[in-house]
Amino acid sequence: MGTDTTGRVAWGLGLLVLLAAPFIGLYPIFMMKALCFAIFACAFNLLLGYTGLLSFGHAAYLGAAAYITGWLVKSAGWSSLLGVLGGTLFAALLGLVVGAIAIRRQGIYFAMITLAMAQMVYFVWLQAPFTGGEDGLQGVPRGSLLGISLANDTVLYYVVLAVFVAVFLAIVRIVHSPYGQVLKAIRENEPRAISLGYEVDRYKLLAFVLSTGLAGLAGSIKTIVLGFATLSDAHWSLSGEVVLMTLLGGMGTFAGPVIGAFTIIGLQNFLADRVGSWVTVIIGAIFVVCVVAFRRGFVGELLAWQKRRGSHKT
Repeated sequence: MGTDTTGRVAWGLGLLVLLAAPFIGLYPIFMMKALCFAIFACAFNLLLGYTGLLSFGHAAYLGAAAYITGWLVKSAGWSSLLGVLGGTLFAALLGLVVGAIAIRRQGIYFAMITLAMAQMVYFVWLQAPFTGGEDGLQGVPRGSLLGISLANDTVLYYVVLAVFVAVFLAIVRIVHSPYGQVLKAIRENEPRAISLGYEVDRYKLLAFVLSTGLAGLAGSIKTIVLGFATLSDAHWSLSGEVVLMTLLGGMGTFAGPVIGAFTIIGLQNFLADRVGSWVTVIIGAIFVVCVVAFRRGFVGELLAWQKRRGSHKT
């Protein structure tokens, strides 16, 4: 069986598991939360894995969209769909502003600028009167979608799953497009891309805005699912978690961020009631082991092994 066929079978089985999740004992709320973070990790991977830009402040866009969506739905009376669109658009616009400033620098300087701007955004949500401060924005209604009530967990799960699949396919299409090939060229050798006549800053800015918009979509949906938005959605530690999800699963791969997100959220959910705050230490230890033993991440190492196996056969 060829590598392409094996990949298609794996994708098919994964989709079947996700479709059957509510009927095989997987808690819908947990699955929806994991799918939201999978979208978040895929959005981050578009920036880091395919463009080579490391952002230390990506939680700012998830948190911003979460608060805006919560306020629009709860206080402004918008529908859930319009609230999600509004939050996503706000995150993309915020990303446009931050990106226009940050892409002027490279490497660690770019990362530090994104972190600094994210901390400024965090302070805004802490002080803004409509966010509830440290208590967060509570009681956000789920509403309905096209006349279908989203109060039922199973119904909402399939809506979230459909959004996840759409986002995933969109990222695959972006990466395989001519635009995506330019992003890879920038990641591999930016001076060479410049010498070929590409306006590198424009390409990087668009990638940054796309990534922040999709991160905002994850935050908006998370607010609808859980019914609240809190400061932890915009905290710098969440920016670190999404880096961990991406590296753990495999940076620059399609499935890696998804597997990384499910792994981290699953560990947090499973260990929280058993070891308390030690869950952070355990996840950190797992990350260290993976960096030492699986430097490409789970999926990256698997793909590398398949490639070596194929070369030996030929």
